[in-house]
Amino acid sequence: MAFLQVNFYSKCLKRLVNFNAVLPIDTIEIPGTMEAAPKGPMRAMYLLHGYSGAQHDWICGSKIQELSLKHNIAVFMPSGDNSFYLDDTDMGALYGEFIGREFVEVTRKMFNLSDKREDTFIGGLSMGGYGAIRNGLKYADTFGRIIALSSALITYNIAGIPEDYKDPVADYKYYTRVFGDLNKLIGSDKDPEAIAHSLKESGADIPQIYMACGTEDFLLNENRKFHSFLTSENIEHTYEEGPGIHDWTFWNEYIEKAIEWTI
Repeated sequence: MAFLQVNFYSKCLKRLVNFNAVLPIDTIEIPGTMEAAPKGPMRAMYLLHGYSGAQHDWICGSKIQELSLKHNIAVFMPSGDNSFYLDDTDMGALYGEFIGREFVEVTRKMFNLSDKREDTFIGGLSMGGYGAIRNGLKYADTFGRIIALSSALITYNIAGIPEDYKDPVADYKYYTRVFGDLNKLIGSDKDPEAIAHSLKESGADIPQIYMACGTEDFLLNENRKFHSFLTSENIEHTYEEGPGIHDWTFWNEYIEKAIEWTI
C-alpha cells in the first residue's frame, strides 16, 4: 500500500492545493491468503471530508487504507475547506469544477487510473456527502457511482431563511456566501433534487447512488427526504439506515459496505 501526500497548482482554485492518496500498487501476493490484484488501470474513488475537516480526515478516522488494498481501488482525498464543494465565483474558487473535472483529470495523468466513467466514483460524509451527491450528479459524465454517508442535505433547511438566521453550525451570511441567493436555492444547480430531475428529464445516464445514515443522526430526516424524492422519481439508488450517530463508528462500517456495493 502506497500513501502519498501531493500538491499541485489548481487552475480552478488559483492556488496550490494538497491531497492525500492511497494506492494499492505495492502489494505482496501471498499464495492462499488473498486473490491476486487485477492488472491494468485501477478504479478510483474521490472521497470528500465533512465540515471543518481536511484531507487528512479519512486517513486518520477510517480504515480506508485497508479497504483500498482489500478491494484494489485507488482513493484520493482533497481538501474542500468549508465550501460544501460548490463554486465561489466571487472569489474565483471553483470547488465544484475542481472536484468534478480538474481533480479527476490531474490524478488520471499522475497515476495509472481507468478513464472509464464506470470505474470512477465520488463519495463523502456529511458536508462531503452533499458534495458527492451534488457534484456526482452535476458531473454525471465523470462519475459512475456516488457514495453519500450522513449527507448534509441542508438545502431543505436553509432555502429562504431570514437574515437573522443562525444555527449551531453557521449563520445567514455564511450560507449566502456558499449557496448564493437563498431565495433562489431550490431549483438551482446547488439543489440536488433539481439536478437529478433535470438528468432524468434529459434522458442522461444518472450515476448509481448509495446512501446511508444513522438512525440517531441529526441529519436523518434530510436523508430520508432525499431518499423519498429519488423513490418518487424512480431513480435507482440504494438507501440504508442503521444504529449510529454522526461519527466515525458509523462511517467506518458503511464506507466498507459502500465499497463492496461498487463491486
